[in-house]
Amino acid sequence: MAARQTRAKKSKGSSSSRGRSTTIPTSFDPRGRLSFILLAFLFIAAVLALRLVWLTIIAGPGNAEKAQATRTISIELPAKRGTIYDRNGVVLATSVDAMTIYCNPFEVTDVAGESAQLAAILGGNSTDYIDVLSTPDTSFAYVYRKAEMDLAEKVKSLELDGIYMLEDSKRVYPSGRTGGQVVGICDVDGNGLSGLELYYDDLLGGENGSINMERGANGYPIAGGTNEHISPRDGEDIVISIDLEMQEFLENRLAQCVNDIQGKSGNAVLYDGGTGEIIAIASTPFLNPSDRDHIKEGATELKSITTAFEPGSIFKTVSASAILEEGVMQTTDKVFCPAALPADEYFVTDAHDRGDETMTFRQIIQNSSNVGISLSTEKMGFDKLYQYINKYELNEPTGVDYPGESAGFCADVSDWSHIQSYNVSFGQGITVTPLQMARFYGSLVNEGVACTPHLLLSKPQTGEIPEYPTKQFIENTDAIEPLTSMLKSVVEEGTGMDAQIDGFSPAGKTGTAEYASGDGTYVVGSYNISFVGYLPNTNSKLVCFVGVSEVPGDRITTPAFSDIMSYAIEHYRIATQ
Repeated sequence: MAARQTRAKKSKGSSSSRGRSTTIPTSFDPRGRLSFILLAFLFIAAVLALRLVWLTIIAGPGNAEKAQATRTISIELPAKRGTIYDRNGVVLATSVDAMTIYCNPFEVTDVAGESAQLAAILGGNSTDYIDVLSTPDTSFAYVYRKAEMDLAEKVKSLELDGIYMLEDSKRVYPSGRTGGQVVGICDVDGNGLSGLELYYDDLLGGENGSINMERGANGYPIAGGTNEHISPRDGEDIVISIDLEMQEFLENRLAQCVNDIQGKSGNAVLYDGGTGEIIAIASTPFLNPSDRDHIKEGATELKSITTAFEPGSIFKTVSASAILEEGVMQTTDKVFCPAALPADEYFVTDAHDRGDETMTFRQIIQNSSNVGISLSTEKMGFDKLYQYINKYELNEPTGVDYPGESAGFCADVSDWSHIQSYNVSFGQGITVTPLQMARFYGSLVNEGVACTPHLLLSKPQTGEIPEYPTKQFIENTDAIEPLTSMLKSVVEEGTGMDAQIDGFSPAGKTGTAEYASGDGTYVVGSYNISFVGYLPNTNSKLVCFVGVSEVPGDRITTPAFSDIMSYAIEHYRIATQ
């Protein structure tokens, strides 16, 4: 038995030895596998390290900013706009305390119920507030901008979930329509849209502030999170040249004038030729900044500044001034004036039928003769007239501090035909603004010096008083007295007799101008009517322009001038000298 077991063991051992020699190659190196594993590990580690560097150093700051932005709410804090005062300290526009109501939709627990409660106080239907209170993916939404304080207090007393308030201000216009076009309007964010609110927006508007609040994913504030508060810088106050009482009278009388003579629209200016200050100015339709729901087309403009027109016969004063400055004619010089003056294929005639007539230069202005001023200007030379038009700056803006000023237009004299040369001499074929004409007439009452028209008088918080340039329009000042004398005769016994004022001798000129239709031809039977004048030999240098557009038939604005100037005489205690 023992011998068999021993053999069995040998046999088994021999078999095992043969198995090992066939399954393990004689060339195997266990260190190769370990090296491969180590290299793979090092490669993966390097990739991860590079990714970490990318995320933390290169992309990290940007990702952090994006993450910060997604959880940070920035709320603008509007600056309080400066107050606009008239020349006597009357408030024309100011900002009063208000509250802006906003919500965090994540915190609103009862959208329908809270919407109904808000509508009951703030107005409107509950559906108007449902969309706001349920605004998705935001923790800030406006509910009501610039609510009056009493309304805000009522909302606050409800203690609604997710409803908050910010201190704000609201623009108000205590004078309503009076001076509304001058003052202008703002949008809901307090940005100027028209008038001085727009022109002096940077000054009045100040600089808005902000609040930056950090919130979590659920919209709730993060404890200890960023809460940056930048206070707004309020705007500056301004005092302007408008006299509210005078402005109100001028507006009412202008509206009456437009209605009386059945015009389309009207505009009027009361301008101080000695300082350049605009005392009152308006055009129809008027603007009430407090009533944003009923703004008519054109109401936000001051047509005296923004709209150029063919002035007609009030421009004859410009031609007469040039003629007198050049010494070509005196007031008593006579001119033969035919009933019709041929030019190219046209004829120049006067507004009223007459036969051939010899007139003095005074009578030409007094009776507003188109033929007479054409021939008188031709004697001087139309190139000279063009030079004076430019010298009197009637071909460029006045520089008034009001948005949208028109410059008017006059073609170069080299392009004038014969008929156009005649036409320009009596105010056709050229466009100017009423303010440009008022400034020119102002130079007649100010020893030939023209002042830049302006509205801003001072900045009371800094004490700054702006200075405005002047220019000597009429260098030959000997021309002023005879020209004023002729303009006085217009009122005393010429076309402007309805401009007379008891105890005073106004000087001025009527204007009846044709205007072009859409196809470029002149409209028949309808005119732009105007009068501009002043009070010589008094302690006043006020100039008043009154114009009405698209008036049917032969009508006048002189009664409106007389009434406005009469009010000014009493209001400012104007006296003769």
